[in-house]
This record gives sequence, structure tokens and C-alpha cells, in this order.
Amino acid sequence: MSELTQQPVQAEKVATKNIVIKKHQLPPLQYDYAALEPTIDARTMILHHDNHHGGYVKKLNEALEKFPEFQDKSAAWLLCNLDQLPSSIKTAVHNNAGGHVNHSMFWRAMKPSGANEPKGPLRDAINRDFGGFAEFKKCFEDEGAKVFGSGWVWLVCSLKNGANMQVTTTTGHDNPLMQNLLPVLLNDVWEHAYYLRYENRRPDYLKAWWAIVDWEEASACFEKRSQSVNEILTVENERFLAT
Repeated sequence: MSELTQQPVQAEKVATKNIVIKKHQLPPLQYDYAALEPTIDARTMILHHDNHHGGYVKKLNEALEKFPEFQDKSAAWLLCNLDQLPSSIKTAVHNNAGGHVNHSMFWRAMKPSGANEPKGPLRDAINRDFGGFAEFKKCFEDEGAKVFGSGWVWLVCSLKNGANMQVTTTTGHDNPLMQNLLPVLLNDVWEHAYYLRYENRRPDYLKAWWAIVDWEEASACFEKRSQSVNEILTVENERFLAT
């Protein structure tokens, strides 16, 4: 084969070698669907994880299909950099990357027979900023119950110093990282998270949920408080979401 006939092939390789096509994937649960009963029933977990979260992943991949320059980015990066996306996909990425990010965090925030209370620095920070663990729980439940429509309730703190722990809420699938706040703990208050068991009794769901909180995971999240958003999205990217 002549040198001239080889050149187009070589040029094509040069043009594409740096593009890493990445499909976002639904992370598997680290426990069985029924493992969180009686707090969350198995049927809810199947529908919530496989159908709802799976649907966000599918639609996120579809939105990025024609934009390979963004296909190597994590869902968390996409959510925190919406202003860099083409306007034609911004809303779809916002909704579906947010759903993917938040649910990935939510599954890790729970475990069967979770510890009743946090320990160590996280417990100290909660006591400092809420006046005690019982006061924090009441604030978290009250704020979660007041979310109008669909959203999330969070325990967050300021990045870089871990100060000013607070309970906040978001609508849709927004994430506190978008506001330069570190998510430490979250609960899903979309109706699909609890309606099969609790119907319209969201306060009952919020109160029962403490039995399955993974406080070790929350403490691990709190340890990231000295980092910036960019450090979290870059250095901790694989651990943080693996998406």
C-alpha cells in the first residue's frame, strides 16, 4: 500500500484517538431490594432504582448522543457546568444528570440496620450548629415535609472549612454542589420514594427513615469538607459517583 493511501487512515486515527466515549450506567445497589424493609419496601426499591433512576440514566445518554465532547464527563461535572452545554440539551442534562447524581448518592446514604446516630467530627459539628442531634433530626424532618411537590432534603456544610452546617432543600433534581455546598446526607421526598407504603404521609416516611441511615457514609462525605467543588468532581470523581 502506498504512502498516499495510508494517509487518510492515519488522519482519522489522529482525529478520534482522544475522544473517550462513555455511557453513563445505573449503579447496582449494595444491598437487596428487600434489605431496607420495613422502612422502604422491596417493590418501591425495584421501581425507584430500576425504573426511575434507570430512566434518568437512559435519557442522559440519549441527550449526549450527538455531543461526544461531553461524553467523557461525569454526571456530577455536567450538573455543575450546565453553562458550558449546548442550549439544545441543557434542560435534559439538568434534569437527568441531576436525577442520576442525587439517586446515586441516595442509595449510598442508606444501609440495612443503620446506626442510630453519627459519631466523631460529624456528631460534633451537628451538635455545634443545631444544638443537639434531636434538634437536627426535627429540623431535617420539618424541612423535608415542607417541600412543595418533588425534591430533596439535605444536610450540607460549607466547603473548605466544614462550617455552617445546615438543612436545606432543593426542587426537582438540583444538588447543593451547584451552590458550592457539600452534601453530607440526603433524603428523597419525591412521591415515588415512599408512596406505596406511606401514601400521602410524608412526615411518617421521614421519621421512619432514620432507622436505615448509613452514618458511616455521611461521615465519609463530611471528610470532603476541606475540598473545593472542582477537587470533589476531579479527585474524588470515581468514588463520588462513578458516573
